[in-house]
This record gives sequence, C-alpha cells and structure tokens, in this order.
Amino acid sequence: MPEMPEVQGLTTFLDERAVGRTITRATVAAIAALKTYDPPVTAVQGRAITASARHGKFVVLSCGDDLHLVFHLAKAGWLRWYDALPTTLLKPGKSPIALRIALDDGSGFDLTEAGTKKSLAVYVVRDPREVPGIARLGPDPLDPAFTRETFAGLLEDRRMQIKGLLRDQAVIAGIGNAYSDEILHAARMSPYAIAGKLDDAEIDRLFAALRATLTEAIAEASGKPPADLKDAKRRGMQVHARRGEACPVCGDTVRSVFFADRSLEYCPTCQTGGKVLADRRLSRLLK
Repeated sequence: MPEMPEVQGLTTFLDERAVGRTITRATVAAIAALKTYDPPVTAVQGRAITASARHGKFVVLSCGDDLHLVFHLAKAGWLRWYDALPTTLLKPGKSPIALRIALDDGSGFDLTEAGTKKSLAVYVVRDPREVPGIARLGPDPLDPAFTRETFAGLLEDRRMQIKGLLRDQAVIAGIGNAYSDEILHAARMSPYAIAGKLDDAEIDRLFAALRATLTEAIAEASGKPPADLKDAKRRGMQVHARRGEACPVCGDTVRSVFFADRSLEYCPTCQTGGKVLADRRLSRLLK
C-alpha cells in the first residue's frame, strides 16, 4: 500500500509535471472507484490544475479553489504516468485502469488497481474536507506543529497496541502497515506495547524514530518518477516484507505475525527481548 513517503513522491511529481496543465479529458473506467457524483467527474475537463497536495495518504489535485480531484490508492492502486498518453479506447472491466486523465500537452496518467478487491477511491469535490477520509485525518507527523508533546498527548491513556495506533489515520495521518513496522524496529519497540503505558524514555525514542524514518523515506522518494517509487520503498525496508532475512542491526531472523489481510514484521532481538510472537494463524489452528 502506498503510504506517506510514496504519496508525497507522487504529489511532488504531479506538482512538477501536471500543475499548470489543463485537463482535457477525464475517463472513468471503473465506476465503483468514483465515490461522488456532484460535481460530476467531467467538471474537471477544461480546468487547469493549480496545485498538487497530500493529505495523509490522499492526493489532491486542485483546479482552482472551488474544484478538486482527490484520490486514494488504497492497498493495490498506483499512478501510471505517460509523457504521451495512449490513444487506445478504455473498456470498462477489461483492464486494471480505474481513471484516465488527459492533459493539454498530450501527457496524462492512469490510476490503476491490481487484484480482485477494489478499494481505490476517486472524488470530485468543492472542498477536500468533503472527502470523509480527509475530514477524519489526525495530524501529519511531519508538520512542524507535531511536537514530542503533541505525540505524547495522542498516546496518553490509550489502551491500544502501539502498532495499531500508528496505523490509525484518525490519530496520525499517513502511516500504514509498512512504515509502522519500520518505525517500531528503529525504536526497538514491540508492536504489542500498549500506547498509554509507554514511559518518557520510550516516547522519546519512538518519536525520534517516527520522524527520522519518515523524513528519510520522503527524501529517498523525492525526485523519483512514479514507476520507480515502489522499488525505492522496498529497498529502504529494514524488516517489513523481509521475513526470514537477517535483521540488518543485530543479525537475528526477521519474523512475521499474520492476520486476516496483512502481516507485521519485527526482529525479536531488537524489539521483543528475544521473544518470538505467536503467529495468529497457527494459534487458531491449535485451539
């Protein structure tokens, strides 16, 4: 799933390549992806893109102050950029393309989604806050106003596991499964640690890891075209999606815990005092 660093990379790329260009055509190829009907998606046609911005894991392309094309790539979505947009006719349901945007210089992009579970979402709104997912977002962790004290306040009295809290978009915007694994590994903290029970030293360590991990990932994504962002993300991972490999810090084997639709990765030596966390799939089988 694209998370804050990759979405920021896309936003920056679109700022450089799409802002200032006029949308000549907006074609919906997967009607289920379009979540709004007023204004219609065709309202963006003939409008110039004036700004590209990120809100959590949402991309907002503004066409003036009163019209915005917003999309969320979900788990398996991506943006495919073309300097020369294909002229082939889109056939709904016959390709992974959900939306095609054509620009006045012949360039443009497709929003695509792999797999059978379709969650990619597209909105055309008068105000980005009309998008429910944006309206409920918590603070951006790289905002200068997001201080160590702000972070500590979000953790206070919360009885949820820290892994879940980091992924909760209503608490902190932009962090998903991959970067929460990376942040917790950098902080040398168990994903099952209870947020409200962390002491001052642990909060300091976690806040520093959060800021450093995301800052470094955004720097790595900066300047890369969409086609290269996924590989850059994979290369930068220390533990996420590296089950069975050696931890680059201590050499222990990276382990996984599996859930219904995802897994988490961690290093026992670095994060859990050497304890191997129970695999939820095997636990169910043993009952």
